[in-house]
Amino acid sequence: MAENESLEKGDDVTWRSHGQTVHGEVEQKITRRTETAGRTVDASSDDPQYKVKSDKTGREAVHKPGALKKDG
Repeated sequence: MAENESLEKGDDVTWRSHGQTVHGEVEQKITRRTETAGRTVDASSDDPQYKVKSDKTGREAVHKPGALKKDG
Protein backbone atom coordinates (compact mmCIF):
# COMPACT_ATOMS: atom_id res chain seq x y z
CA MET A 1 0.00 0.00 0.00
CA ALA A 2 1.31 3.45 -0.85
CA GLU A 3 2.46 5.62 2.05
CA ASN A 4 -0.05 8.37 1.23
CA GLU A 5 -2.99 6.01 0.80
CA SER A 6 -4.96 5.44 3.98
CA LEU A 7 -7.55 2.82 4.70
CA GLU A 8 -10.89 3.35 6.36
CA LYS A 9 -13.50 1.11 7.94
CA GLY A 10 -15.47 -0.66 5.22
CA ASP A 11 -12.71 -0.57 2.58
CA ASP A 12 -12.29 -3.77 0.57
CA VAL A 13 -8.73 -5.09 0.76
CA THR A 14 -6.61 -8.12 -0.09
CA TRP A 15 -3.63 -9.62 1.72
CA ARG A 16 -1.46 -12.72 1.56
CA SER A 17 -1.93 -15.47 4.15
CA HIS A 18 -0.32 -18.90 4.05
CA GLY A 19 0.49 -18.53 0.36
CA GLN A 20 -3.00 -17.49 -0.68
CA THR A 21 -4.62 -14.16 -1.48
CA VAL A 22 -7.37 -13.34 0.98
CA HIS A 23 -10.17 -10.86 0.30
CA GLY A 24 -11.84 -9.00 3.12
CA GLU A 25 -12.88 -5.74 4.68
CA VAL A 26 -11.26 -3.26 7.05
CA GLU A 27 -13.07 -3.32 10.38
CA GLN A 28 -10.94 -0.95 12.44
CA LYS A 29 -7.83 1.23 12.37
CA ILE A 30 -5.80 0.52 15.51
CA THR A 31 -3.66 3.37 16.84
CA ARG A 32 -2.76 2.17 20.35
CA ARG A 33 -1.62 -1.01 22.07
CA THR A 34 -4.64 -3.27 22.44
CA GLU A 35 -5.87 -6.88 22.52
CA THR A 36 -7.81 -7.87 19.40
CA ALA A 37 -8.16 -10.74 16.94
CA GLY A 38 -6.65 -13.09 19.51
CA ARG A 39 -3.38 -11.25 20.09
CA THR A 40 -1.75 -8.14 21.50
CA VAL A 41 -1.32 -5.46 18.84
CA ASP A 42 1.49 -2.99 19.49
CA ALA A 43 0.22 -0.12 17.34
CA SER A 44 0.48 3.66 17.67
CA SER A 45 -0.73 6.74 15.81
CA ASP A 46 2.67 6.83 14.05
CA ASP A 47 2.57 3.08 13.32
CA PRO A 48 -1.10 2.07 12.90
CA GLN A 49 -2.37 -1.41 12.13
CA TYR A 50 -5.69 -2.55 10.71
CA LYS A 51 -8.13 -5.21 11.88
CA VAL A 52 -9.56 -6.97 8.84
CA LYS A 53 -12.16 -9.68 8.39
CA SER A 54 -11.96 -12.37 5.71
CA ASP A 55 -14.93 -12.49 3.33
CA LYS A 56 -14.55 -16.27 2.94
CA THR A 57 -13.98 -17.49 6.52
CA GLY A 58 -15.16 -14.58 8.65
CA ARG A 59 -11.93 -14.77 10.64
CA GLU A 60 -10.33 -11.60 11.91
CA ALA A 61 -6.67 -10.67 11.56
CA VAL A 62 -4.50 -7.62 12.16
CA HIS A 63 -2.02 -6.33 9.57
CA LYS A 64 0.30 -3.40 9.05
CA PRO A 65 -0.67 -1.10 6.15
CA GLY A 66 2.13 -2.45 3.94
CA ALA A 67 0.57 -5.92 3.97
CA LEU A 68 -2.80 -4.72 2.70
CA LYS A 69 -3.78 -3.76 -0.83
CA LYS A 70 -6.91 -1.68 -1.36
CA ASP A 71 -9.26 -3.22 -3.94
CA GLY A 72 -10.64 -1.08 -6.69
